[in-house]
Amino acid sequence: MPPPEARPLVCVRDPDLADTLLRLGAAAGADVEVPLDPIGARPFWIGAPLVVVGMDVAVEYATARLPYRGGLILAADEQRTHPDDPIVWRVASELGAEHVVFLPTAEAWLVDRYTEAVSGPRAAGRVVAVVGGRGGAGASVLSTALAVTAARNGFRTMLVDADPLGGGLDLLLGREGTAGLRWPDLVDTAGRVSPPALADALPRVGELCVLSWDRGDVLTVPAEAAEAALDAGRRSSDLMVVDLPRRPDDAAVRALQAADLTLLVVPAEVRACAAASRVAQAVRPHCARLACVVRGPAPAGLRSADLATALELPLAGVLRAEPRLASALERGDVPAASGRGPLAEFCRRLLADLTDPDGPAGPV
Repeated sequence: MPPPEARPLVCVRDPDLADTLLRLGAAAGADVEVPLDPIGARPFWIGAPLVVVGMDVAVEYATARLPYRGGLILAADEQRTHPDDPIVWRVASELGAEHVVFLPTAEAWLVDRYTEAVSGPRAAGRVVAVVGGRGGAGASVLSTALAVTAARNGFRTMLVDADPLGGGLDLLLGREGTAGLRWPDLVDTAGRVSPPALADALPRVGELCVLSWDRGDVLTVPAEAAEAALDAGRRSSDLMVVDLPRRPDDAAVRALQAADLTLLVVPAEVRACAAASRVAQAVRPHCARLACVVRGPAPAGLRSADLATALELPLAGVLRAEPRLASALERGDVPAASGRGPLAEFCRRLLADLTDPDGPAGPV
């Protein structure tokens, strides 16, 4: 946290542009300094954690020959200034600006910069992706249970439903009627998404927020929108858990590429192993680390180690059978919410591995 006097510096005179820049600063909780002119700005110029100069005063500030500083942002109203206008880029060069933003398109990105200026950049959280080796393997249940367990242990957790045909993870959490942002609301997202704004807009259960689908007709999200949402989720969370479809679309590929660990959930059955082999072939090229979770029971006595060997994957763990789990889910019980049973126990062990600095996935 910077000292009290080191506040973001916003150099602007146009009332409309000033209102926009101050509103965005307020959204990030930033108390900004607004000088009257370059002379008033000079004492704060170098020490300010962020400097934003409005296009309306950019020539004046460039002429003042203030000391060079990194990270300078030139802000323009796109209703008045066209991005192709060569004057903008000439002034940006004279000013020494590293970024040129056009508002309102870049509002979320600028809020992010304000947030970093007042609280410092936050290290990105860990990402765990979960995919089923066959239909009904239990990937959605494991994803939800892992997120619930992490939130119960005090981690800021985001659960992301990247499977448009999965029925909605908000149903597993009992939050299908809760107001908040869903994937279809992000379809038109371009560029960065503000991490705090995304976390605040999602349905929430304590430390857990969920990005899921609604029950509408939108079943795909552009890769760019998915990437922006996933980046914001990672930056606003200690742990992000992503439930993936077995056939990865562009959005799922982005999630796989962002994941520190991908878990392939495979029932202990011969046909499930054969199906999981095909899923593994599809996701493996995009994974930093892929491991399998074997789910019991094993009707024919198939050993977990043999199944992992057949898939040529490391074994992340064995999820013991939980006979009453299916009926509990039908009653609306949240997976692992009680903290008891094989599923909750497995999630605790997996979370301990994720948070162990010497563990296979490193610390959350």
